[in-house]
Amino acid sequence: MLNIVLFGPPGAGKGTQSANLVNKYQLVHLSTGDIFRFNIKNETALGQLAKSYMDKGNLVPDEVTINMLEAEVEKYTDAKGFIFDGFPRTTAQAQALDAFLEKKETVISLMLALEVGEDELVKRLLIRGQDSGRADDTDESIIRNRINVYNEQTAVAAEFYNAQGKYHAINGVGTVEEIFGRLSSIIGEASQ
Repeated sequence: MLNIVLFGPPGAGKGTQSANLVNKYQLVHLSTGDIFRFNIKNETALGQLAKSYMDKGNLVPDEVTINMLEAEVEKYTDAKGFIFDGFPRTTAQAQALDAFLEKKETVISLMLALEVGEDELVKRLLIRGQDSGRADDTDESIIRNRINVYNEQTAVAAEFYNAQGKYHAINGVGTVEEIFGRLSSIIGEASQ
C-alpha cells in the first residue's frame, strides 16, 4: 500500500498535485481542508467548530481532526493507498496517524513536502481567493497568519518523518507538469 503525506504551506499546490497523483497511482485523496469545507457548507457541528478556528487562520484541534480523518479512511476498505493532504500537521497527529495505520497493518510510505517562498504563496492565494470565494484566501493578513501558523506549528511534523527517513523536499515552483515530474521521480525511487 502506498501512503503519502503531501505537505506544504497554504497555496503550495497540494490540491493540484494530489489530483495528478490520484490519477497516476490510483490512490484515495483525503484532504482535511476539503472535509472541513464540506462540513462547513452543510453546517454540521464539526463544520461550525472547524470554521471558528479556520476563520482566524488557526489549526483545528488534533482530537477533532484525527477522529474525522480516521472515519474517512474507514470508508475505503479496498484502497491501494492514500494521499494525506493537510494532515498530519503536528507531531501528535503524525504519531496518532502512525498508530492508526499500524492497526490497519500499513505505514506512511513517504512525506513529500512542496517548498514555495512566502511571497509566491501570498500571490497564489490572493488569485485563488478571487476565483474560489474562500474568505481565508482574500485577506493578505489572514493568509500571512496561516503561513506563520504552518511555519511555527505544522512544519515540525516534517521532522517526525525526517527522523524515519521518509521526508523529501520538493521544489514547488514551476509548471504543474514540472512539479508533478519531481514528485513522481521521488515516488519511483522510494518504490524500488
